[in-house]
Formats: sequence, structure tokens, C-alpha cells
Amino acid sequence: MSIDTPILVTFVGYLALMMGIGFWAYKATDSVDDYILGGRKMGPGVTALSVGASDMSGWLLLGLPGAVYLGGLGEAWIGIGLVIGAWLNWLFVAKRLRIYTQLADNALTLPDFFEKRFHDKAGVLRFVSALTILVFFTFYASSGMVGGAILFEKVFGLDYTAALVIGSAIIVGYTFVGGFFAVSWTDFFQGCLMLIALLIVPMAIFTNTDSHASIDSLSPEMLSLISENTTLFGVISLMAWGLGYFGQPHILSRFMAIERPDHLPVSRRIAMSWMIVSLMGALATGLAGSLYFAKEPLANAETVFIHLAQVAFNPWIAGLLIAAILSAIMSTIDSQLLVCSSVVTEDFYRKFRPEAKDKELMLVGRFGVLAIAVIAGVVALDRESSVLGLVSYAWAGFGAAFGPVVLLSLFWRDYSKTGAIATIITGAVTVVVWKQLSGGMFNLYEILPGFMFATLAGVVFSKLAAVDEQVTSAFDDFKQRL
Repeated sequence: MSIDTPILVTFVGYLALMMGIGFWAYKATDSVDDYILGGRKMGPGVTALSVGASDMSGWLLLGLPGAVYLGGLGEAWIGIGLVIGAWLNWLFVAKRLRIYTQLADNALTLPDFFEKRFHDKAGVLRFVSALTILVFFTFYASSGMVGGAILFEKVFGLDYTAALVIGSAIIVGYTFVGGFFAVSWTDFFQGCLMLIALLIVPMAIFTNTDSHASIDSLSPEMLSLISENTTLFGVISLMAWGLGYFGQPHILSRFMAIERPDHLPVSRRIAMSWMIVSLMGALATGLAGSLYFAKEPLANAETVFIHLAQVAFNPWIAGLLIAAILSAIMSTIDSQLLVCSSVVTEDFYRKFRPEAKDKELMLVGRFGVLAIAVIAGVVALDRESSVLGLVSYAWAGFGAAFGPVVLLSLFWRDYSKTGAIATIITGAVTVVVWKQLSGGMFNLYEILPGFMFATLAGVVFSKLAAVDEQVTSAFDDFKQRL
């Protein structure tokens, strides 16, 4: 039996399980609230791992281990920044957003919340924020589809286009059918698989005597957080990734969906424990690859996890571990597709057809998933395009455009509709302009200037515009509920 056969069997079994969860979730989805936010009935454990799995994507098993394999622990600064940002997001945003979105006439999406929070009857704020989400997430999802296609292509020797179609069809399938329930529960199982894989792969290598024999061959720089190439701006840029958490719609929607706000502390502890252990596993995997492949360097550093799994375990276990990479990719794309679907349903279709019933809205949402996936898939067909480079744009764009507006909305009574619109536009534009015109000025990640300028714009324009009394009164009601 060739190694491809066991891997194929485990992949098929795993994908069948994901589809099974999708059909189970279909039976539990009775309304558009269920489809978009699971009826706000998610438990703390599912919420926690769903947040982690939808956040980390293939970067956790491909990108970060590959970076450490090449550059050592100096690449860990991005992980440190992400841990800090995620913890602050759970601590300061989660409870407030969960309570305020329900008080704001049961807002189901971020654009819906912004409109109701600021009593924007003209719908300008909803339109601007919804359009921003669709643009960024379409390219974000396409980059994940490229990653999934490359995985199928390398493991099974499939044609790139065929690999893209197969991987995308599975993800779209369970998201199309089951909605938020399916996405959250598949993320839960995928999060568990990712954690197990990141623990046992480096452990298997480090307990190998041959690996121990070559550990002295690693230079001290590989094991140091600070090397000759480390710069202040470089560290700041890597840690600035943590700012992105405050504005990621697919992560914030998990906070909105938890059953009870008092479940959030338990969920936070689970999520942060999962995240820290997983990141440490990814760092260890990169170092393990440096040891094992010291004499025969890999052509593609980002495949270090795949190669380690294949050399350390029998084909059946290796197949399950490699499926963890697909899990990471799928758990992010399905969340992105669902957010796009929610935007199409709640922020566009319902706006122009308020009399639409739940069945009609769910049908629109499901076909919204299909439409966005098709567009993202078309972009992903060109594997030589700059789609993968746009991942940083998406993270920075959401972080700069939505992070400040979410924080100011939840903490500042006198934040105005004009200020919110200025925040979103300034954040998004700054990210693009800083990257394109400056060429990465000072090697500073564009999310930092974007976040700062967007916050400043929100404060200035709010000071210049009068705040509606209804807005301040609603904020006072919200404060009493905390």
C-alpha cells in the first residue's frame, strides 16, 4: 500500500465527518438568527475553540513553522503580539459586544450593529462597513483556497485546478447547508485536531535520538528572540498584528453568539490556553524541522510540518495529522464565507426587502456563500497572482477599519455616526496607501498607522459633529446592563 492511499482514506473520512456535521446543523437551523449567529446559543467550549480555529488558519501549521525553520525563534514576536491582542479582545470587547448587540435590536452583524448603535436611518454606515467586509473577505478567502489547493496538489499529486475545486467544494458544502452551527462545531473539532497535531509532531522529533545528536548544530541565534537582524520597528510591526483582533468580523461574531455573557470568562480561559499551547507547538515544529532537515534543507520551508509528519509517523497517522492543515485552512475560510453571507443577507437583501421571511433569508444567505466562494475561487485560479500577499492587507484592513470603531462604540458615549464613518474609511484607506506608496515605510506594518489615524479621525469628527440624544440615551442603558 502506498503512502498516498492511507492519507487519501483519512482525508476522505475526515471530510465526510465535516459534511456530516453540516447536515446535523441543518436540522438545528430554523431561522435566520440560527443561520447567522446560531440563535445566540453557543456554549463556552465551542465558542472558545471556534474563535481560535477560525483565527489561526493555515498560518499556524504552515507559515509560522516555516518561518521558525528558516529564522529561528526571532519569528515568535508575531505570536507574542497575537496572544496579547487576543487576550485584550476577550477581556475588553467580548462581553460588551455580546450585550450591546442584543440591546441594539438584536443586531446580527457588525454593519447591523453600527447602524443601530448610531441610529443611522440613511444606512450610510451599514453600506460602507458591509462593502469593506465583502471586498477584504473575498480576497482573504481566495488566499485560503490557494493554500488548500497547494496542500491537495502536493499530497496527492492532483492538478492545481482540480485540487482547488475539490477543497473549495467541501468547505462551501457544509457552510452552505448548516450555517453558523456547522461552522462553529466543525471549528471545534478542527481546533482539537490542530492542537493535537502541533503537540505530537515536534514531540516525536525531539524524542528521536538522531535529532538530539544534532541539536548542538543549531546556532544560538536560532534559539534567541533577538538576533543581529532584529530591529525595533521590526518587533513593533510583528507585535502590531495583535491590534487586528479588535476588528476581525469572523472573530467578533463568536462573541456575539455565545449563549450568556457570564460564560465568557470560562470561554476566554479555554481559548487563550488553546492559543498559547498551539503557538508553542508551532514554534517547536519549526525548530524540530531545523534539526531533522539540517543536512538536507527543504525546498519549501512552509512544508516542514507535512514532511515531519510523514517521516515521524506511519501513513495512517500522518494522514490524520496532515488533515490538521486542511482543518486550519477550512476553519478560517468557512468563517469568512459565513460573515460574507451574513452581510449579503442582513446588510443588503433585508435592507431592500424588509418583509422577507426566515426561509427566504436563509436561502439568500446560502446562495450568498456560493456566490462569494465562486468569486474567491476565480481569483484563486491564478496561483501566480498576489492573492496570498493580500492576507496581510485583509488583517490590517479589518484591524484598522473596524478595530477603532468597535472600541470607541463600546467605550465612548459621545462617539458619533460621522466619526464612525470617518474611522472606517480612514483606516481602510491608510492601510492601502501606506503599503502602496511608502513601500512599507520604516518596515512598519500598515495596521499600526492605519489604527492610529482611524482612531484620530473618529475622535476629531465626533468632536465636530453633534451626537444624537437617542444615541447617548441608548449608550447609558447599555452601561447599566454591564
